[in-house]
Amino acid sequence: MKEYDVYAIGNALVDIEYHTSAEILTELGIDKGVMTLIDEPKQNNLMTYLGESHEKMACGGSAANTIITLAQLGARVHFDCRVAKDMTGQFFIQDLHDSGVHSTLKLDESYTGVTGKCLVFVTPDADRTMNTFLGASADLAVSDIDISAIKRSDYVYIEGYLVSADSTRQAAIKARELAEKSKVKTALTLSDPNMVILFREGMEEMLGSGVDLLFANEDEACELAQTRDLDVAIQSMKKVARTFAITRGKQGALLFDGNSIIHIDPHPVEAIDTLGAGDSFAGAFLYGLTQGMSFQQSGDLASLASSRIVTQYGPRLSTSEMQSLITSFNAGY
Repeated sequence: MKEYDVYAIGNALVDIEYHTSAEILTELGIDKGVMTLIDEPKQNNLMTYLGESHEKMACGGSAANTIITLAQLGARVHFDCRVAKDMTGQFFIQDLHDSGVHSTLKLDESYTGVTGKCLVFVTPDADRTMNTFLGASADLAVSDIDISAIKRSDYVYIEGYLVSADSTRQAAIKARELAEKSKVKTALTLSDPNMVILFREGMEEMLGSGVDLLFANEDEACELAQTRDLDVAIQSMKKVARTFAITRGKQGALLFDGNSIIHIDPHPVEAIDTLGAGDSFAGAFLYGLTQGMSFQQSGDLASLASSRIVTQYGPRLSTSEMQSLITSFNAGY
């Protein structure tokens, strides 16, 4: 048995969530429903304008949310990222530790930057819009990778957002290559349609000759295949991943286990905030696979977990809520 079920590499961001309207997003010149990278002055201006109106602040970033979900369910996990020596960085490290995630992350005394932040805007239709200043995360490098931890893991999970900067993209590619060399399974999430649209060549580099498991929502899968036909996207996904999961919101999910397509039923709920839904799905799905569940069982668990996330504000459930969820799932409730 390996020491870690999943090793992950991704952006270290503190999520700051605001509840707003589509009209205000338009007034602020913010593109609704996607993640947009912004510079520090613009983010500071937005935060000054919004004042103290935020609802929640949490250790976040796509891969961080996924790895915390895994830890909450009981998996053994390791996460590599980069933060600065500031209050936000200290908050991130403490939240990561309190969530049960192992990491060799340390505050670099010589680093003069700031920890990244993601402003998350939730509109009444439950859609989430993100404006992100990567800060220290943009400087994540190959040197931040714990090679030993990769070798001691069953899966390496890579965040698609790392495609947006040269240093982070190279770190992601190196993590995949190290995993392949050590015969560790590779998993990657496309993260956001904009990452595929704006950084297609880089994303193809990160995928290499193909990963063992690819996560995408329907929009991301179609952007990767440059089509609006889901069936065409599915065939395209098979060329870059040996297995995959495509989430479809209210329509559930589609899985490919290497042989056949599996349909995963949704859990109808009244969604108020979709932030973290895809991250939670990936975390619960990876938990299922690493604990010996079938693709069908892992997909059912992932569908249940993501349905619970969207009924509350914030990117993830509490540890007690997640433990209750897995207990009831294992009991067949």
